[in-house]
Amino acid sequence: MTERENIGIYDVGDVYDAIYGGRGKDYRAEATAVTGHIRARRPGAASILDVGCGTGRHLRYFAEDFTAAEGIDLTEGMLDVARRHLKSTPLHTGDMRSFELGRRFDAVVSLFCVIGNLVGQDELDATLTTFARHLNPGGVVVIEPWWFPENFTPDHVGGSLTTVDGRTVSRVSHTVREREDASRMDVHYLVAEPGRGVQHFTDTHVLSLYGREQFARAYERAGLSVEYVEGDYEGNGLFIGVKRGEA
Repeated sequence: MTERENIGIYDVGDVYDAIYGGRGKDYRAEATAVTGHIRARRPGAASILDVGCGTGRHLRYFAEDFTAAEGIDLTEGMLDVARRHLKSTPLHTGDMRSFELGRRFDAVVSLFCVIGNLVGQDELDATLTTFARHLNPGGVVVIEPWWFPENFTPDHVGGSLTTVDGRTVSRVSHTVREREDASRMDVHYLVAEPGRGVQHFTDTHVLSLYGREQFARAYERAGLSVEYVEGDYEGNGLFIGVKRGEA
């Protein structure tokens, strides 16, 4: 077995896709639910920006549902995979706290708990302000949060095993409370494939446990309305806001 150092799951987007595809994550259903919420608040929405788009699994469906769809992510390992599958969709490298694309969209979305990678209220505020800056008046922001302090489950152990295109991937995780406002997930991966044998690497994800009131403050400070909705999107619900007035 080969130990791989200085590598994380976001550096190997094809392995990431194998894990979540094998676990049955329904990107189509999630994208459809998000599109429904956007159109309920802005019926004529034609353009969308997916922030933290990763390998583009949601974005490929947004590209079918909207006239114009673009994605942005911080990690090239994820974007490399997205570029292979979304050759006609504009993809950008950027930090969600401060990116500047120089144009506006009818919707900005950030899914799969990407927002948890931020630290503190200031970073959350800056991110929502950046999202709002890229919205047309009346445009919609949709965010999928990580867990809240009150519903986070400490000492959680998770695992999965999947085989895709001849590659078998095992993932085992242990999640604890890093501090009052953050969780720490330690993950071990075994990747086995013909010609390369078995490779092992580890990754650690520290994710903020933002409270609902923190999201509400960030939306309000960015000039957005805010509501929290549950029921049609698997996971921890969605925060949805609409940009007020002209900016």
